[in-house]
Amino acid sequence: MILSMKPPYEVTTKMLFLITSISEKLGAVNANFLNKPSPQLRKQNKIKTIHSSLKIEGNTLTENQVTAIVENKRVLGPQKDILEVVNAIKVYENIEDFEFSSVKSFLKEHGMLMQGIVDSAGKFRNQGVGIYQGSKVAHIAPPAENVPYLMNDLFKYLKSKDELPLIKSCVFHYEMEFIHPFIDGNGRMGRLWQTVILMNEYPVFEFLPFETLISQSQQEYYNALARSDKTGESTAFIEYMLNVINKSLEELLDYNNRVLTDRDRIDYFISLGVSEFSRKDYMNVFKDISSATASRDLRKGVDLNLFEKTGEKNQVKYRIKL
Repeated sequence: MILSMKPPYEVTTKMLFLITSISEKLGAVNANFLNKPSPQLRKQNKIKTIHSSLKIEGNTLTENQVTAIVENKRVLGPQKDILEVVNAIKVYENIEDFEFSSVKSFLKEHGMLMQGIVDSAGKFRNQGVGIYQGSKVAHIAPPAENVPYLMNDLFKYLKSKDELPLIKSCVFHYEMEFIHPFIDGNGRMGRLWQTVILMNEYPVFEFLPFETLISQSQQEYYNALARSDKTGESTAFIEYMLNVINKSLEELLDYNNRVLTDRDRIDYFISLGVSEFSRKDYMNVFKDISSATASRDLRKGVDLNLFEKTGEKNQVKYRIKL
């Protein structure tokens, strides 16, 4: 299959429904201050993302072991599995710096992700590959000599302004898996780069572990890839991935359907990077709280040594202590 500037797929009613649902949930995420989650939630989501993405590829470490590695604790386990986690932590810690439409950035991150695992880390494959399910060949990837051209064409598509980022991210994920540009690491790079593409438009995707739902529906993931292979277009895979994204946002919102705690509000306000502010400024961010609640929050911030208070009565000002 030779890629055109716009890889083939059909717009379906299911896609339109899911895009509407996702858009509504993204609005709710912003309204609930989850577009910049608390440090604790961010850490939990990063651990879930790394654990789930590597589990799909056969990594045997548990979520608790991944947590221990993130916290720089020693872990017993297969050396290769530990190295995969260490590499993934480095990648996801620097994910904001990736250029979603750059082949060079794409290869660099593959090099970081697969360092010490394959000799060809950061390089396109130079040999033919087939993907097996059991003893059967499920997919023969395009010849190695076509890979650079196909991937450059796919990255040109990413730069198109005429496509919804949600659709574009799913199309890229499928087409990259079809091309299978690397000897190893294709699955984790497909999932990573879909996140990078989405983050360019919606920063919350840095903290959204949709890999967890892929891991829980792994056979559906492979079935969607196979159906798209059979039809020669990414329609089935787009529907599958949009459904995964929709459910992931639903879970994120469920986490925060509880009332925001004072610490949630404080953490969110700190993330805004305001240098000096008053109680009124604080209440302008959290419009549903009373002045008494705002005062309690600010007092707690001071007690926790997160805020510095100056002035008296109506001249009181606060600074965030870095």
